[in-house]
Amino acid sequence: MDPRSVARFVEDAEHQAMAHRLYTLVFPMDAQNDRVLLGMKKRGFGRDKLNGFGGKVEANEAVTKGAIRELAEESGLVAKSIKQCGLLLFYFENDPVAMEVHVFLVDRYECVAVETDEMRPQWFGIRDMPFELMWADDSLWWPYVLNGQKFVGQFWFKADQVTITKQKLRAVDSLDFA
Repeated sequence: MDPRSVARFVEDAEHQAMAHRLYTLVFPMDAQNDRVLLGMKKRGFGRDKLNGFGGKVEANEAVTKGAIRELAEESGLVAKSIKQCGLLLFYFENDPVAMEVHVFLVDRYECVAVETDEMRPQWFGIRDMPFELMWADDSLWWPYVLNGQKFVGQFWFKADQVTITKQKLRAVDSLDFA
């Protein structure tokens, strides 16, 4: 397992034995207007879904640095303040690799969001999320974000990447597992 992975602190032995791939998911917030920036995924995994900005953490890259890099690449925004708010673990039927997703909020950033080859950004009210256009799990953990709670979630999906067959979701005091 990747030494940067924290999954071992929340998973059972069976899932700890799986290969894991590290990802980031970043949500730029506009607190003054109660908005969040989402992006319509234009290609690849998650195509035609609205989501935060993020992707794979590169080898030898710190997870937070990966989050900042991915946000800039996918939206043009440069994060000036980033805080981790959650950890999500995804297991897809017939896929031997688990996705370990570190979720971040950005409340200070520079530049203006722009459309890229991968994402088309759009602002939404934080209490009016378009969950019907997002991943099925998003509506389950987003209330933790609204309440300012840190969270850990595990979601098992069918191969269709839509149907959740099992879930575990809880608030945590800290995401510092070291």
